[in-house]
Amino acid sequence: MKRDCGILLVEDSRTQALKIQLMLEDHGYHVTIAQNGLEAMNILLSNRISIVISDWIMPEMDGYELCRAVRRHDFGSYVYLILLTAKDSKDDIIEGLEAGADDYLTKPVDDSELIARLTTAERIIRLESSLKLRNKEIALLAITDPLTEIFNRGYMNANLPKTIKRAVRYKQQLSIIICDIDHFKNINDKYGHHMGDIILRSFAQSLNSSLRKDIDWVARYGGEEFIIVLPETGLNSAKIVAERLRHKVSEETPDEENTIKITASFGIASLTHGEDKSYLSASEMIKAADKCMYQAKEQGRNRTVGISL
Repeated sequence: MKRDCGILLVEDSRTQALKIQLMLEDHGYHVTIAQNGLEAMNILLSNRISIVISDWIMPEMDGYELCRAVRRHDFGSYVYLILLTAKDSKDDIIEGLEAGADDYLTKPVDDSELIARLTTAERIIRLESSLKLRNKEIALLAITDPLTEIFNRGYMNANLPKTIKRAVRYKQQLSIIICDIDHFKNINDKYGHHMGDIILRSFAQSLNSSLRKDIDWVARYGGEEFIIVLPETGLNSAKIVAERLRHKVSEETPDEENTIKITASFGIASLTHGEDKSYLSASEMIKAADKCMYQAKEQGRNRTVGISL
């Protein structure tokens, strides 16, 4: 049976290493061998390995030092450490566990006992991986708007000030766009809130799918309003983005029957340099973009208005 977890066996005795390797491979494990702690660390840094079985006494870096080195480094996932040692006094065992070892076996190693310990290790690794995945899901939910599945206002409040501060510090261009679905209340009144939710989701995904991946981002500001953040983007380029989005939205039909058409108004505020802008806050940029959006509304809706700050 092939196992999911790869094992790094750290043993300076080639005879002992080969004996343990063959036994582990018979039980379905993929085994990599290192002759000392330094070699083991280099392997761990360049390979995804979940379990390390290490002799205690080795040249250059022993098992105790290896445990300490592994625990000082973040490998992205948990590394389970088993020490093999001829030291069997209580103080020696405590010393190894305090260095970061998860388990230990005294030499000579009993094959059945080692396999049993590895089964425990695999169970703990699976639990750790499951917990880590769940924590990521919880963290993502905390910054995601449940209806539209894009970033929520909390994410915007936490990240927009940082984005502005970075742009000011490094004198980079930055634009934000506030957009609002035109006559959205009328849509809710005529078609109901369920259809309103469908339109909001469709609108949000249309915006999100049209932005630069891992550079631009969009968040639901509230109701039918959304904020788009465009790092390293000046006013002229932001207007091009907004116009592209405006045309895309007006050409799409978000309902299944293809009967509902929507439009949106866009307001842009762009950061320019040339004088000190350290005073500029997220609320001031939002206020400027919001004012431009309402100018677009007053001018007939379904249009774009922008300003440089």
